[in-house]
Amino acid sequence: MAIPQAKPPSSGDSMLSVRDLRVEYETPEGTVSAVAGASFDVAAGEIVALVGESGCGKSTVALAMLRLIQDPGRIAGGEIHLDGRDVLGLSEKNMRSVRGNEMAMVFQEPMTTLNPVHRIDRQVGEPLRLHKRMGARAAAKASIDLLRSVQIPAPERRSRDYPHNFSGGMRQRVVIAMGMACAPKVIIADEPTTALDVTVQAQVLDLLRSQVQERNLAMLLITHNLGIVARYARRVYVMYAGRIVESAPTEELYASPRHPYTVGLLKSVPRLDQDLDERLAPIPGAPPDPLDRPDGCVFSPRCPLAIDRCRVETPPLLAVNEQHHSACWVMPAMAATERGDA
Repeated sequence: MAIPQAKPPSSGDSMLSVRDLRVEYETPEGTVSAVAGASFDVAAGEIVALVGESGCGKSTVALAMLRLIQDPGRIAGGEIHLDGRDVLGLSEKNMRSVRGNEMAMVFQEPMTTLNPVHRIDRQVGEPLRLHKRMGARAAAKASIDLLRSVQIPAPERRSRDYPHNFSGGMRQRVVIAMGMACAPKVIIADEPTTALDVTVQAQVLDLLRSQVQERNLAMLLITHNLGIVARYARRVYVMYAGRIVESAPTEELYASPRHPYTVGLLKSVPRLDQDLDERLAPIPGAPPDPLDRPDGCVFSPRCPLAIDRCRVETPPLLAVNEQHHSACWVMPAMAATERGDA
């Protein structure tokens, strides 16, 4: 049964709009609900982050948006709109024209994206040959310009190299060039810098941000790195056990989180403004078994603030204010009491 959701905040006309997305997998042990009613918006020129622990359904959301969920999985319900078009209503033939052309994905490990036996110019030019019907020579020339746009040095020469000739950071730049080849409307970046060191991470993310700004793209950044989110994202959606449990503008979420899971995530990462002798506080326990999720709030077994209501009644995603939403029975009420609203 779908959980009632408030309409998430949007910073303008949405280029990408997801409503009540549900994804299920059939297993011998039963049906696994990997995504249980996710809703969010991403506007043109905006970077929005989807955060949470591993296994909470973030990458499944990304695959669903591209209609890449395979058996035994299925999109069980919801809506996905790309610039007003109903993605779930498209035929598979029309969907193939969307992938890589109107909506592109940057994966976390470039060596799983790049083919080790083909030269870089062929791979970067492939979307142009497929979607723009460019000839091989024109696509190869365009690939050089794309490599130059992502700051690959000596692109004329490097375009004829193979993936193993590039460092990890350079390979990720190549993958970004592939994603940008057809000037898509939406970029989905799924942990795009996980395998890179901190310095290269910043370079790659600065590059992605500049592409978003210059091309007026909508970008969904999927990550568990809250430091990256603080620097690059305008808004944040926090996901836990397949559900969005909090959403807010980035600064507000970091300053005034209104869900215990978000508080736990923020306390588990180092901050520049905390004392050097202050220990990090990891969230106890682990996300629930998707085949045996608890009644009520799915976070209640790990929550230090859980009350009896949390264990029997699932909280909907409700407004804390116009731009801030939380699926919690306790923290928003505590905040309202502090303000004197109740």
